Amino acid sequence: MAVKYPISVTPATRSKIHEVDFSNIPFGKVISDHVFIVDYDGQNWVNPRIEPYRNLEIAPSNLALHYGQSIFEGMKATKINGVPVLFRADMHARRLNVSAERMCMPNMPEDLFMQGLRMLVELDKDWIPEDDDHALYIRPLMFATDEYFGVHASETYRFLIFTGPVGPYYPKPVKLWVEEVFTRAAQGGVGEAKCAGNYGASLLPAQRAKKNGYDQVMWMDAVEKKYVQEVGTMNLFFVMDGKVITPATTGTILRGVTRDTIITLLKDWGFTVEDRLISIAEIADAYWRGTLQECFGAGTAAVVSHVSDITWRDRRMELPPVDAEHRPVGTKLKKYINRLRTGLEPDKYNWLQFCENTGVAELAMDKELVTV
Repeated sequence: MAVKYPISVTPATRSKIHEVDFSNIPFGKVISDHVFIVDYDGQNWVNPRIEPYRNLEIAPSNLALHYGQSIFEGMKATKINGVPVLFRADMHARRLNVSAERMCMPNMPEDLFMQGLRMLVELDKDWIPEDDDHALYIRPLMFATDEYFGVHASETYRFLIFTGPVGPYYPKPVKLWVEEVFTRAAQGGVGEAKCAGNYGASLLPAQRAKKNGYDQVMWMDAVEKKYVQEVGTMNLFFVMDGKVITPATTGTILRGVTRDTIITLLKDWGFTVEDRLISIAEIADAYWRGTLQECFGAGTAAVVSHVSDITWRDRRMELPPVDAEHRPVGTKLKKYINRLRTGLEPDKYNWLQFCENTGVAELAMDKELVTV
């Protein structure tokens, strides 16, 4: 039975929602009204609360700023019959704790994570867009809060969740550059953790790729620079000769929730799915033989994003047009996942968690949000 935590709620006195043009939402730049916060005092998580979203006051000596003890998750909420619904939030909660263990951070009780999340999303449910390919993006975050400049694991931490409405992360198919100079992660490192440093290290290669006309880089393994890993924002899938192949999670790439979702669906639909090492040479060979049929990325933000072409050294591999005829696997997956999250497909996997009757409405009823 889930533990019930005493989460206090201080509603915002004025909503910012009327300032938002929901027909034009830049990804990641619009933040909803409230934030869920809870602190770790060295022994326990204390003072869980929901309050108006605001800036934080952090000391210059904050350990997270110096030594990188910062982890996060990314998830989405949609609506079914007007009720906010989460997609596989329990799996995100578990993955957060995998990252926490690797970064020497405390475990976040999953019941507390889920209760605070559901209350927060129910409180800000009006921020959930209802257009196709739109959702309320959810950002759980944990970071060190000790204040001294010595290389040491912090004893205190802050965990918070905030949200914001988003449209498609990639509105069109992406162009990938095969990166053979820079490395995202090595065996024994933190490639499998969703920690801030992984993304900071990826920025320079991604920036260089964009200057040359590409949307992202396709990472290779750190040792031989021959095996495909992932894109910085999503896991990868290749449809080759009727089989679906995805790079194995050997400790250097993220164990994506959407990746797991896709593998489950494809197996249930009768596809042959191979979770294994795959080299860029094998992909190029399949392309030149005409058996590379599709390539797409998978992630919470990206959902299913088709890849239009892959450039490896001086070779450009241009994939078929994006439509149901030429990209049947990726197109079917994206349509199914979006329909499932909006109640148009039955939830036979029990992947959805509804955010209603959390008690947050009663706690907040003495302060009605002003929207004009």
